Amino acid sequence: MKFGVAQLSIGDKIEYNLAKVYNCMEKAAGEGVCLLGFPEMFLTGYNPSYLEDGDINDKIDEALCGVGMKSKELGVGVIVGHGYRHGDKFVNRASVILPDGRKFNYDKIHLTEVEEKYFVPGFERLSFEFSGHRIGVIICRDQNDPMLIRHLREQGVDMLYIISAHYYKPQEARWKVEKNRAIPIARAVENKIYVFLANAVGSHIGLVSLGNSLIVDPEGCVVASAGESDECLLTVSVSI
Repeated sequence: MKFGVAQLSIGDKIEYNLAKVYNCMEKAAGEGVCLLGFPEMFLTGYNPSYLEDGDINDKIDEALCGVGMKSKELGVGVIVGHGYRHGDKFVNRASVILPDGRKFNYDKIHLTEVEEKYFVPGFERLSFEFSGHRIGVIICRDQNDPMLIRHLREQGVDMLYIISAHYYKPQEARWKVEKNRAIPIARAVENKIYVFLANAVGSHIGLVSLGNSLIVDPEGCVVASAGESDECLLTVSVSI
């Protein structure tokens, strides 16, 4: 079976980003991909004024319903990031939507200092069975916690999806490229698992993300990688 990630730029509105999700799902289906990961916060973006719209959760739910129908139609599972209102703040969420109708949510546990102003952390780990594998999902800074991934490995996880949006000021973005490439490789080697990193590219909310999405095998070898500015799909065939 083929598994993959989409490296994409993030827009400010759900409608724009949802169209990209559908387009990538169709491309993935054509390539025989069974599960596709999208970047962190991809569906909604990070714009506070947009997220604070009073009916934002209704818009998100409607979009995810559409993704569910498309998933069933194409036979492609999706892991997509988005915000979701939780009280007077938000959670940074990854929604898993599978062709058989199963749905799971994971809320980012390790928030950045900036995120703490707007988001509340999650507390529950997530793993699920799909296509003969147990798959774990984490979000961006969660990768800095090796024990989080170790606990997932102890639950039988053999594939890990990391959805990220490494947005920084330009100089910091350049400085952190190698660190953000190195950590997924380390987590793959430490746990002898496949690691899929789906990162954003381009500018958003005045910051920049330099891509470098990766797929890493259990030996720590990078089997697929993206550049720092191109929108693309990365895929790999993984046997059961």
